[in-house]
Amino acid sequence: MTEYTSDSKRFCSVFKSSKKREMYLYVDRKDGVEKLPEALKGIFGEPTHVLDMILTPEKKLARVDAKKVLAEIAQNGFFLQMPPGKDEEKIGDYQVQQDSLNG
Repeated sequence: MTEYTSDSKRFCSVFKSSKKREMYLYVDRKDGVEKLPEALKGIFGEPTHVLDMILTPEKKLARVDAKKVLAEIAQNGFFLQMPPGKDEEKIGDYQVQQDSLNG
């Protein structure tokens, strides 16, 4: 079987939030959402699966750079895409900063 997770690509699942419009969570597909921090689960609400994809640094995403998503998943186990229009938000120990690519 081909390995879909490496330094340059990752098999990801994307979930949308039940509490905040346009908030999405990217995770490694094999890990899912079970290991997420409780503070994040509380703010994110019930995750609704949107899609699975093989994410590479070259992949074009609508509002975020794929390299940033890959790096955050490798470091934190997830990437949280915030809705546009917020300056920043802190969820537990995880600081979410907004930029031109991330709303």
